[in-house]
Amino acid sequence: MPKNSKSKFVPVNAPVISKEAKRYVQNCLKTGWLSSAGPYVKEFEKAFAGYLGMQHGIAVSSGTAALHCALRALGLKSGDEVIVPAFTMIASIFAVMYTGAKPVFVDCELETLNMDPRAIEKKITPETKALMAVHIFGHPCEMDTIREIAKKHRLAVVEDAAEAHGALYKGRKCGTMSDLSCFSFYANKIVTTGEGGMILTNDGRLADRLRALRDLCHSPQKRFIHNDLGYNYRMTNIQAAIGLGELENIGRYIKRKIQIATRYTKKLLKIPGIRTPVTRPNTRNVFWMYGILIASETFGMDKNKFRSALAERGIDTRDFFYPPHLQPAITRAYPDTSVFPNTVFAAENGCYLPSGLALTDPEIDFVCKTIQSLYKA
Repeated sequence: MPKNSKSKFVPVNAPVISKEAKRYVQNCLKTGWLSSAGPYVKEFEKAFAGYLGMQHGIAVSSGTAALHCALRALGLKSGDEVIVPAFTMIASIFAVMYTGAKPVFVDCELETLNMDPRAIEKKITPETKALMAVHIFGHPCEMDTIREIAKKHRLAVVEDAAEAHGALYKGRKCGTMSDLSCFSFYANKIVTTGEGGMILTNDGRLADRLRALRDLCHSPQKRFIHNDLGYNYRMTNIQAAIGLGELENIGRYIKRKIQIATRYTKKLLKIPGIRTPVTRPNTRNVFWMYGILIASETFGMDKNKFRSALAERGIDTRDFFYPPHLQPAITRAYPDTSVFPNTVFAAENGCYLPSGLALTDPEIDFVCKTIQSLYKA
């Protein structure tokens, strides 16, 4: 909060909870179906898979759990390698490490901040088993090239679409161009369940495996007999009820995200030293977060001073991801002397502005006016 409690405060991501979601939650409370045994879980799985045009949806407790189960279902084990972006949230990397496999990093493009497909092939070894494509901040990865590389080298493709609900690549929704795709429904996502995630696939065998993994691998013949290592990754009925209601509003939510981004870009493009996000041709960027890069020499202050100045004026922001290949938890396990200049540049100079669905146009104007005043100062 700003030092002066009476000052205006613009949170970085205030969610909107639909009337449908509230009604479904009330129904959960009224009927007493609170746990994962409730009917909304299957309804949400069917509806979300249907929205993407996929055959199977497997709801889990978080986006991280979704990634972990997806990689386990592919049979990854110690000694295997997975190509991952160097610029991503740490959960994408930890999910690989949970299986015992090794994350192998690829630098990002500066334009979209997604994995640079031109850098993938030189990282492939005989131990490489999969590619993880993470659609950063809601902009689709270059999936045609990634899929071609995967086919050439007989690799599985996993989409981490946690930030890309409804994003389009050449008319195809993110989450439909891989063997398995994973979504997060954390409170700041376009569709939220508070905490939660889902895996989508068209492979019935993988779907059965995923359902077992998320529920402690109970034997189908006799419950409480466990033939494999499983996890308690179930989604609750209340979470699914929220998700189902929010999903019914996804078209409205995506439209609002694009409106927010359009308004920001129109105003910030006039300010020297602020680089606004892009949308490449033949894609729909859903702008999960509105991220900017700050050229300190041009703007007059670096990213850290910029964020502090906004905070003093009641505007909440967040840093971009810190590079996973520099994180102590990863370097201890997998020391890597590779250099990822774009990832480091983005981490040092990037932050995202208030981007939540509850953000109003006057609040956007206030943020932009404040940024303009900092440049003039």
